[in-house]
Amino acid sequence: MNLNNTQIKNLLFTISKKNHSYREIINILTNHTEVQFVSFVAIDFSGNGTDEKIPVSTFIENIENLLTVGVQTDGSSVVLQNIATLDNAKVIILPDLEVDWCVDYNFRNLLEDEQTPVGTLRIPSFLVHNGKKVCSRSILQKAALKLKEDSMKFLKEHPTICEEMGMLSADEVESINLTSATELEFWVQTPEDTVDVEKLSASQRLKQQYWKRTDGIVRTALENTIYIMDLYGFDVEMGHKEVGGVTSPISVTGKSEHIMEQLEIDWKYDDEIHTCDKEHFIRHLVKDIFHMHKLEVTFRAKPIEGVAGSGKHVHIGVSCKLKNGERRNLFSHKDLTTRYTTSYGLSALMGILKNYEVINPFVAWTNDSINRLKPHFEAPICIVSSLGISPEIPSRNRSILIGLIKDFSNSLATRFELRSPSPHNNVYLILASCYQAIRDGLWNAAMNMSLEQLEKEFSKNEKEDGIYLEQGREYRSEKNIFEYYSEDERYRKFGIPPKTVYENLLHFQQFPDKLSVLKKDDIFTDEIIDSYASSILEKWVNQLSFHMIENNMKVVRSFSILHDNNQDISDLDIVNWTKINALRWELMKDSVDKKCLFSRIKNALLEKNYSYASDLQLEMDEKMALLKTLYTSYQKNIF
Repeated sequence: MNLNNTQIKNLLFTISKKNHSYREIINILTNHTEVQFVSFVAIDFSGNGTDEKIPVSTFIENIENLLTVGVQTDGSSVVLQNIATLDNAKVIILPDLEVDWCVDYNFRNLLEDEQTPVGTLRIPSFLVHNGKKVCSRSILQKAALKLKEDSMKFLKEHPTICEEMGMLSADEVESINLTSATELEFWVQTPEDTVDVEKLSASQRLKQQYWKRTDGIVRTALENTIYIMDLYGFDVEMGHKEVGGVTSPISVTGKSEHIMEQLEIDWKYDDEIHTCDKEHFIRHLVKDIFHMHKLEVTFRAKPIEGVAGSGKHVHIGVSCKLKNGERRNLFSHKDLTTRYTTSYGLSALMGILKNYEVINPFVAWTNDSINRLKPHFEAPICIVSSLGISPEIPSRNRSILIGLIKDFSNSLATRFELRSPSPHNNVYLILASCYQAIRDGLWNAAMNMSLEQLEKEFSKNEKEDGIYLEQGREYRSEKNIFEYYSEDERYRKFGIPPKTVYENLLHFQQFPDKLSVLKKDDIFTDEIIDSYASSILEKWVNQLSFHMIENNMKVVRSFSILHDNNQDISDLDIVNWTKINALRWELMKDSVDKKCLFSRIKNALLEKNYSYASDLQLEMDEKMALLKTLYTSYQKNIF
């Protein structure tokens, strides 16, 4: 259907939180017959959204009960490991009346009489078990509330921060506001196309696609997506090509073929809950519109080995509203050109960096997300930050984990950019864990140091002691950490990054003091941490056993001999194939007295020897990379 017609503009796209009285909701839905269903969308610990579709007539008839009591489910469709158990599975999905609601349209299903798409009103909701909210949205809600309370208390007990912001006292402050934004990257391609990794890698090295003009059907799909997003009021800032992709050829029919491109869409910041709700909704919207144009979309972090992955940078801001109506940024010093940031800003950043080992399990939570965080692909791997070459020269170092972003023309734009998250990440839990870490920094760094001391400690070298930050570590670099430091130097100064999901989950056990930061005020309880860790461990086991090994087996089988004795072959061909075949046997072929690597991994997982399985996974990855390199060289030498 034509997404630019007048009928589309007249559809209902959102119901503001200001219009959530029963009478207003019924009136709106009655006047918009294109909305045929209502769905309660709660987010579990894996970031999955529920979809409880209710006919709109049933919803209107039972509106008071549904909005105040919610709907009941048995918990089988949500990830709440060890919480919603087989013998205690009752889970209630309770609508959130304090946020905006959006209508999700099925552009492939049109109402016959009006030729308009069928809509589903998606209401962000909470999961409730045993009378307690147990879901990603509720964790973020509680963490945000505590950070706001602590920030107000901090301003009152730390009057110098008010002076740094150009205020007389905390009595001027009416409220604390948290803001966030995301940058969504994704790959698009024509269905069933095979990936030419070598072409993609060469295109990336030559920077052939960097911010190029989009063409053909990709351009149409991107423009339609931006247009529809604006109808929702999402305030799109830009959509553009990213680093990855190759130029698609034009067929004899005039259509683009073999499309393989990486795109990014950015939209305006919002408060913490709305930012996460929007991001979850927009991912589905992007897929739907690109599918209409016969293009596949993947939000995987590393869909193509050897080529840049997709990120979802998360921006974090804190501001306050004054009683006179003005707004002040708690990260912006009154003199932006002589100070990097305020005491509040530096201590908040220090809190995230010091406690990142227990934040990272919410970031690098799948094999895919771990694979993206590798050197030389513009993805961060070390716990290190950047403030800028000097206060008046912001650098925006792209090799670091989290950095300070400043705009001298707009003090409200000062914020932190966390570069490690990827498209499928659960932003609710990432923000919640960062907020807990910020609270730790406020009370244990800023309350014990002046701004000058904070700046000195933040820039300390690995041999210097810290009042708050750890000895033997550095936390700031204005250099390209991939080129300026060797791997040994990076690991010594900034810590050793986890190489598997299992290694990352071990951080919850290895850093109990940092875990206690997440658990403060029961934001992340023992029950929640156990449930999350159990679900991610299970996901890792299943991905490794049923996806990674199975996919690698297909690759090994596809690497067959290309020469025979009647061909023109060289001794190099024989040597290469001998090495390749030896690796194939080592990876995949069992014998009576020896198990291959794939079998040993599966056995280790069955025996729950996860540490050994994790080590074997690294060995498998290394040998598979070598096998692919050898086979490529072998192929190129065959006539």
